[in-house]
Amino acid sequence: MFQSYLFPISYAFMSFPVAALLFTLPFMVVQYRRHGYINKVRALVLYLLLLYLLNAFYLVMLPMPASRHNLPPSGSMIQHIPLQFIQDIRRSSAFNAEDPASYLLLLQLPEFLQALFNVVLLVPFGLFLGYYFRTRWVVCILLSFILSLLFELTQITGIYGFFDYPYRIFDVDDLITNTLGGIMGYRIALWISGLLPRIEQLDSRVDLSAKRVTYTRRGIAFLLDAPIWMTAFLLLHSWQLPGAYWITTAFYFVLVPACTCGRTFGKWIVRIRISAQPGHNRLWGLIVKYMLLYGILLGANGILFAPSFLPGLPRQWTGILYGAAVLMDFIFFIHLLIRGFQRNPVLVYEQLSRTRSIIAWPDKQHKQHENAMADSV
Repeated sequence: MFQSYLFPISYAFMSFPVAALLFTLPFMVVQYRRHGYINKVRALVLYLLLLYLLNAFYLVMLPMPASRHNLPPSGSMIQHIPLQFIQDIRRSSAFNAEDPASYLLLLQLPEFLQALFNVVLLVPFGLFLGYYFRTRWVVCILLSFILSLLFELTQITGIYGFFDYPYRIFDVDDLITNTLGGIMGYRIALWISGLLPRIEQLDSRVDLSAKRVTYTRRGIAFLLDAPIWMTAFLLLHSWQLPGAYWITTAFYFVLVPACTCGRTFGKWIVRIRISAQPGHNRLWGLIVKYMLLYGILLGANGILFAPSFLPGLPRQWTGILYGAAVLMDFIFFIHLLIRGFQRNPVLVYEQLSRTRSIIAWPDKQHKQHENAMADSV
């Protein structure tokens, strides 16, 4: 019987990298929005939660029928009698309630092992609710019941119509034992919480002003900005407006941050902004920075991927420009690597423009954060 559990668990671990990849971007955005940075303990707990949910899903759903057009069930697919598994155990010839020695035989009864499995299945869920999310016990019972009900509905509907007929029964005992497992995990979390880092104090000693803005964070901001910027550019380009690229770039990356304390939409989402060094003008710094970044660097790459921007040039000049663009990319890549290993990775266009990326934190939350740090000291 235990061999049948290893099969879905192996599928969960094989699909975890794909699920983690899809989970990472929204996870990072939420962490930047709520906490201003990514804490390793918090990240570990949430990725473990993702791995657990994958295991629970596969354990409940696998194995599936070989074909979507499965045969109709021969009997009733709904078991509506509460605690029916206890009656099934009592009726077993191998178990005698009056004989203590027969209690060891419970470990061999499929009915008992199935009920035990359903309890254990949601114990980790209760642990996460009690330790990380700090829910109340009533909320834990409700969420455990909802998760169990979701599993049962998925089974009885044949994964919501994917299969012609259900291939698992809807068992009210599963709802009871799953919910029991959730509240047991919740109680265990309360008992062991003193041995683990307290989630609500993870940020108490963190100084956001001292944290560097990583390339990853900047990249996410650009990914969020790019669709807006490119949509505006393509719209103006479709109208055959001269200089559409420069107009949209100047408006979105220079004028908008100049009016919003150094933020674009993407930077606002991940809580960073462009700040000018003391004694220097932010608007002028934005002009220099994005002229270097999007005018020269990105413009050179535009030559590589859009040769139509160079009409009428002799072939040898086109080759020279291609080579210069590739060389520029290579030099910038080496520059990124070198600066990436430094404590304060200021890039060349930031040095020349006298600007830098810093973490932006709302005044109210920043004050609360400073108070928490003062209390911890």
